[in-house]
Amino acid sequence: MTNFTKINTIKYFLTALSILFVATGFQTVKAQDDGEVNVSTGVDIYSTYVWRGVAYAGPSLQPYVELGAGGFTLGAWGSQGIDGLITSGTASNGFQEMDLYTAYSFDFGLSLGVTDYYYPGTLFFEEDSHAFELNGGYTVGDLSLSANYIFAGGGSVGDDVYFQLGYDVGQANLFIGGGDGWHSTDTEFTIVNIGIGTSKEIEITDSFSLPVSGAVILNPDTEQFYITAGISL
Repeated sequence: MTNFTKINTIKYFLTALSILFVATGFQTVKAQDDGEVNVSTGVDIYSTYVWRGVAYAGPSLQPYVELGAGGFTLGAWGSQGIDGLITSGTASNGFQEMDLYTAYSFDFGLSLGVTDYYYPGTLFFEEDSHAFELNGGYTVGDLSLSANYIFAGGGSVGDDVYFQLGYDVGQANLFIGGGDGWHSTDTEFTIVNIGIGTSKEIEITDSFSLPVSGAVILNPDTEQFYITAGISL
């Protein structure tokens, strides 16, 4: 199967999931007076955009819009690098990423989903502009495991994997992740993401608090070390 055929197949698949999701949401509203369909939006502001042990931008704005009904989720998430907006006195787009995703979470801790990675500057309807990834996660107690498989994409992207193990210790989360393909410097599987993260809420008023998160991250593959912090609005 060619990459072009794969892209079209996945487009139809995501469309079908979206239709199923919306239909499920409407049925939920009809079935229950209080309803379980909700739409949320917000923005996170991070000191550095680090994803799976790799820094893609400095200070970044990361907006999202999400629709949820029962266990289904359908959303859009993006990242805009602030440090690239002005470069040497000249306007610049900076690093941009705009993703679409859909997922379903089961009551026993399992979640399954699909993510479409897209980077503005490329043509949205071109096959090389997207990478599609299957996402799986399982949480039991304080232990969590995620598995991700990039199964379609333009250029050299495809058949790439990433696994991450996490463990909550009080208010902190310890994590270690490894991957191949676009995750590592030589495309071979290796550990790329080791760190500790934490979060808390700062009370501003009696009715409003500000979520704050932070992480310390080491990528043994690239030998890079990062300290990040962010707030959610």
